[in-house]
Amino acid sequence: MSDCLFCKMVSGQIKPNVVLETGDVLAFRDINPQAPTHVLVVPKRHIATINDIAAADAELVGKLYLAAAEVARKEGLAERGYRTVMNCNAEAGQTVFHLHLHVVGGRPMGWPPG
Repeated sequence: MSDCLFCKMVSGQIKPNVVLETGDVLAFRDINPQAPTHVLVVPKRHIATINDIAAADAELVGKLYLAAAEVARKEGLAERGYRTVMNCNAEAGQTVFHLHLHVVGGRPMGWPPG
């Protein structure tokens, strides 16, 4: 999608601070971090929201979580603990309508969130 911020990052039009890249996934630091480590993991193929995930996307969504675990290892969070969050639509806090998984850590997380 030509107007999607994350699609522009995937295409190289915008250069994010990349943490990890695979053939299907791009992970980069959030520009408004909510924790000492805050990385966004996005599929390289545009999917707007969780509601738009199809059965054929199951492998790709799994790759987002595999990438999140790799990011956590690279950032030193795997043993300490980290949180993954995927918001769906505006009321849940989604501001960029391209599926993305937040990986946050580096401080104790409270519960319930929000």
